[in-house]
Formats: sequence, C-alpha cells, structure tokens
Amino acid sequence: MAQAQTDVVTEAKSPARSISATPVIAPSASAEQRYNVRAFGAVGDGKTLDSPAMNRAIEACAQAGGGTVYVPPGAYLCGSIRMKSNIHLHIEAGATILGAPQEMKAYDPPEPFAGTAYQDGGHTYFHNSLIWGEGLTNVWITGLGLINGGGLTRIDKEVGKGPIGLGDKAIALRRCQNVLIRDITIFHGGHFAIIVTGCDNMTIDNVTIDTNRDGLDLDCCRNTTVSNCRINSPDDDGLCPKSSYGLGEARITENMTIVNCQVSGFEEGTLLDGRMIPSHSRTGRIKFGTESNGGYRNITVANCTFRQCRGLALEEVDGGILENITIDNLTMMDVADYPIFIRLGRRNRGPEGTKVGTVRNVFISNVIATGIDSKSGVQIMGLPGYDIEGVRLQNIRLQFKGGGTKDDGKRLPPELEKDYPEPERFGMMPAYGLFARHVRNLEIADFRVGFEEQDLRPSMVCVDVDGLEIDNYKAQTAKGVPAARFDGVDGLVIRNSPVLDGLTAGRRERSLGAIR
Repeated sequence: MAQAQTDVVTEAKSPARSISATPVIAPSASAEQRYNVRAFGAVGDGKTLDSPAMNRAIEACAQAGGGTVYVPPGAYLCGSIRMKSNIHLHIEAGATILGAPQEMKAYDPPEPFAGTAYQDGGHTYFHNSLIWGEGLTNVWITGLGLINGGGLTRIDKEVGKGPIGLGDKAIALRRCQNVLIRDITIFHGGHFAIIVTGCDNMTIDNVTIDTNRDGLDLDCCRNTTVSNCRINSPDDDGLCPKSSYGLGEARITENMTIVNCQVSGFEEGTLLDGRMIPSHSRTGRIKFGTESNGGYRNITVANCTFRQCRGLALEEVDGGILENITIDNLTMMDVADYPIFIRLGRRNRGPEGTKVGTVRNVFISNVIATGIDSKSGVQIMGLPGYDIEGVRLQNIRLQFKGGGTKDDGKRLPPELEKDYPEPERFGMMPAYGLFARHVRNLEIADFRVGFEEQDLRPSMVCVDVDGLEIDNYKAQTAKGVPAARFDGVDGLVIRNSPVLDGLTAGRRERSLGAIR
C-alpha cells in the first residue's frame, strides 16, 4: 500500500541492516526504494506545515525496511521531523527545510529525564528539535540542500528552572549507531546546529554551518570522523567535543579525528553570503569541554583554520580524563583572547564524590597565529597538587597585538579552581606569550613569540613547574624587561635560546604535590 504512494525505484529494495555489517556509507538514491515527501502530502511552499508529511514518508520507508526519503526542491515549513533506523534523508539542491515559528507549537515536547541532571537543558533534551532521532541504527542525512532554523530559539533554560524552550536544535541525535551527515548547509541552527550525544561510528563531512550559538557538538561519542567542515558561530563555540552527564553516566569521548575544518566568528549569515563581517563577541573556536564528566582520549585535530574567533581550548573540569591528544597544523588570524588554553579545574559538576580529573599527554605542533589580543597567549594551568602532565609545544609562532604594562607583568592570576574555565575570567596574564602553572614535564621547542605594540610583560612566566625543557625559544622583548620569569621551577633545561641566557629558576615547593 505504501509503495503505491511513493516514488519507488524497484531495482533494489533496501533490506534492513545490522549494526555489525553496515559501514557508514549513504545508500544511493538511484539504487534504493525512494520515498518522495511530496507523494505524502508535502507542499513545499514555505507556508504549509510539511513536517506531518515528512514523518509519514519516514514511517512508510522504515516499515518497508528502509531506503531514501527524498526532499525535492522547495521550501518545507517544518516542526519536529522524527528519524528512524535505516533512513537516508536526502535534501536535494534547491530544497530548504525551514524551522517553524514557536507559536505554531509544531515541535515535540522535551522527553522526561530520569535522575538528576548535571548539565544544562541543551544537553538534556533532544526531542524538541527540528530533526531528531534516538536509539537508531543507520542514520543518513545528506544532500546539497539547506536547513534554515527559522523559528528555532537559541534560548537555553537550566533544567528544573522553568519550561525548556521548544525547537532549540536543528539536528539532535542520541544513542545512535552508524551515522553519516554530509554536504548539507545549516543556517541559524538554534542552541545547537548539530548535537550528537552517545553516538558511535559516525562521519560528518563537508557540512557548512552558519549560526549564532554552538555549531557542532560531539558529546560522549566514539569512533568519529569530522572532516572538511566550515563552522561560523560568533556567539558560542564552533566545533566542540564534549563529555557531559546527559546519558546518566560518565561516558568518555574517544577515538575521534577532526581534520581539514574551518571555524570562525563572523556575524551570523555573513559566512554564507561571503561578506565575513567581524562580530563583537568572536567566539567561534574548537573547544574540548566545558562538559567533561567522562573526558577525552585518543583524539587528533589536524589541518584546521581559525579566523576572527577564539583559539583552541582543552578544558577538563568535571572529573574526567583528557589524555593522548595530538593537535597539528593550525593557522589562526585575528584571535580573540588567547590562541591555546589548557585547563584542569575543579568545577566537578556531577554526582556526589566526583573528584578532580587528569590532563596528560598533549602534543601541539605547527601552529601559526597572528593578530592575537593582548590579554593572554598560551595558558597551561593545573591546580595546586594536581599537575597537568606531559605537554609538548613544538614549532609554534605567535604574533600578539601587545600593549601590556609593567603592572600587568607583576600579576599572579587567581586559581579559580571551581569557576567556569573561560580565559577572560583570569584577567590579564603576567606573560604576553606563555603562562604555565602547576605543570609537570613541559616541553617547549622551536617556539617564537612577538608583538606589534610594545609589551612590558615577560614573554613567558612559569610558576610551580616540575620538569621544564626549552629548546630554540625566541622572543621579542621590550628594553629592560626579562624574556621570562621562573618561579618554583625544578628540572629546568634550556638549549639554543640566547634570549633566556642568565635566567634562573626559583626552587619548586615539593609540598605542592603532596595533596595528590
């Protein structure tokens, strides 16, 4: 019966697929049973609510064992579209899925959340989204069409503090296996343009996002590849691995590769139209965290560009681990606040008994950043008694705007152990290039820093560091200002760095590590 209502290619009807047997490859629309949403009543005039027709097509396709739900050119006003297993949602070039206004009440209500929530509403509820799926196997969303969030809200309410805003995510997938999202463009994606939580075996490729809050969040995901994506998000994070408690457990994010991506902080919409107008907030960036209950392991980020936004942030503040992370080949221009930020904190937003996490084995190499704000350079900050361990920075070249004062150089920033780990909260750093505190085994090689306007701060300040090896360090300095200051540093080794000649290190207090 359903077959008579649909656009069907009869040569090869799609069979049901198993988790173990299916690679993350989208089925070909020409080789599968294809269900045209117009055959199920979709109008595509931008005025008629078409999500009921979309859902009828998806349901019929799923009952037949799966296949392609085809969205031809047109503007399809939609509330919640509910994905099913073995469904390839193909949005054709010239097709737009347009998020319905909130007053139409076309989005599904948030699902119940069992237990105590330790994360905000955006990481707790998924059904109140434009396109969503939960507990699915084989999910494909592809095509050269556009998802325009339209009426999606960017408002996020805290769990238990009033109603959650409906329709606040463009694509939300939870606990899904074998996921492919490819070639689509998302404009104005709500609180999250794409949020995937607890999803395994996933590929996100050649996706363009131009939105005003988070672009792509990869939460508690394993075996993931993100490649060739362009993400503009002036008011929030661009590409963001997370590890929240949204699944009711501390689940690690691991085995992830992020390559050949671009993040930026231009005004919303100006990446898509090519104007690239600088915004005031300039958030953008790639950030691990803030949610970090399970942590991050075995992740590579390579060949990425940052423009008119903040830099790279690695934040472990909720009790998980952050280890075996490699970052290679980054270029940054017009950098807001900082280029590299590594933080171990004690926010510990999680069940009672959550302890301080660990950060170790982080290698960052081949980074060029220019136009960096004067506030701070590279920051590597652990906690008293909880060192960040095994960080290597190699072949780094940073150019700052400068302008720091002598008084700035005398500051010792607060610890802020339990605070939200945003660099701006620590204020002006005492070093314009690199500040390290509570670190063990820090290696710096082929590192060069300089400024445009004279800066009266040292280029490097290290406090409470056990094992500091520096090779080929070059720094621009103002007259009478030392290139570096070492306070409580043990095991200092300096090679091939004339600018550091004659500097000594005050001895590290061993009692600082006794708390561990």
